Amino acid sequence: MESLVFLFSFSALGVLYAMNTIPEFQEPYVILEIGVAVLVIVFLFYYLITRGNPPKDILFFVFAEFSFTCVIDLISALEYDGIVSGFMEFYQKTGEPYLGTAYGIMMCYWDGIVHFIMYLMMISRITDRRAYRNLGLFWAGSLCANMSVFITGIVAGNYGSEIRPVFWINFLFLLMPVWGAVSFFTRQKDRPLIGGYNAQHAQSLKLIWRPLDMILVVLLFGAMGFTTIRGLVALDSPLQACSVYLNQYEPYLKDPVGYPRVMMLLLFFYGLPLLGAFVYGLLQPGCTWMSDWTTFFAGVVIQCQWSHIGGSLHSRTAAPFHIPSDVFWTVLAANLLYAAIPVLVALRVHSNPYFFLKIAPFPGQTGLPISEEKDTKYKDK
Repeated sequence: MESLVFLFSFSALGVLYAMNTIPEFQEPYVILEIGVAVLVIVFLFYYLITRGNPPKDILFFVFAEFSFTCVIDLISALEYDGIVSGFMEFYQKTGEPYLGTAYGIMMCYWDGIVHFIMYLMMISRITDRRAYRNLGLFWAGSLCANMSVFITGIVAGNYGSEIRPVFWINFLFLLMPVWGAVSFFTRQKDRPLIGGYNAQHAQSLKLIWRPLDMILVVLLFGAMGFTTIRGLVALDSPLQACSVYLNQYEPYLKDPVGYPRVMMLLLFFYGLPLLGAFVYGLLQPGCTWMSDWTTFFAGVVIQCQWSHIGGSLHSRTAAPFHIPSDVFWTVLAANLLYAAIPVLVALRVHSNPYFFLKIAPFPGQTGLPISEEKDTKYKDK
């Protein structure tokens, strides 16, 4: 099924080419009407071809539908960068001109490549009736962050006066990952775990005897400081440290397009508490929520940092907002490390989960097992 979705998604090229060559299709309200009609047709296509063997998960239709739009986003980014032409000129003028910003282009590359790959992987797992909860949480975090910054940045930035009718379709792409996130958080875990001897041993170790966790705690505190300074810059704090950081390190934060400021506020008000919670989770044993929230937040941060770093370096960003050459590698390294920290924490939680389990005896057992042979049992869903 994923092969069919992959191939059918590229039919979006025909739709774009037709709209780009027929003037009647280039009016703002007509673009909205065609956009809605195409989404309905794509849904009906997948609904009809799966009627004989309906997918186990209704999110299949969301992933198949969004795979189609991923191709549109990829073509948009490629056309703005001058790599292809003849598909999106009309949309650049009367559709969504803010997609031509550096942030919009980098966002479209992420959606057209990374999200597209994730959709095909999740469709493959749904078709084969395999679990994909962790991948789904990562996707939900990524797309929630993507669309939250995108929609808010349009309204709050200098494109707020250029909102066209097709803008309202973006709310569908915000609501679907929110719905998906709620669905994944409430589902049974892919691999239910029962903590036994190894879990008891891992949770008896102080932080000083867990060097990897100690390093991650230090990195998380660093990420919290980095989030705080950039959040205060976005809030126009009069602190001298904020002024120095803005002018000498990341002037991109004051780009009038609005996206960098919105992103820093998102990370400040929502990411900062989560980073603090992860520190707690690495100190306090038995925090079973760590596996889900670290995965979700890894998706949030890596998408944000991709768009932020790419936007600050892109040629469409005015020169005064580029990273100063004398601190270029320092700022780039800090941003890359910031993107990596939540991913490293998520990998640590999933690769060795004993510290984050609730210790419970097996059915009918009194006390905890005393040998590793009787330890934690994995049950694939």
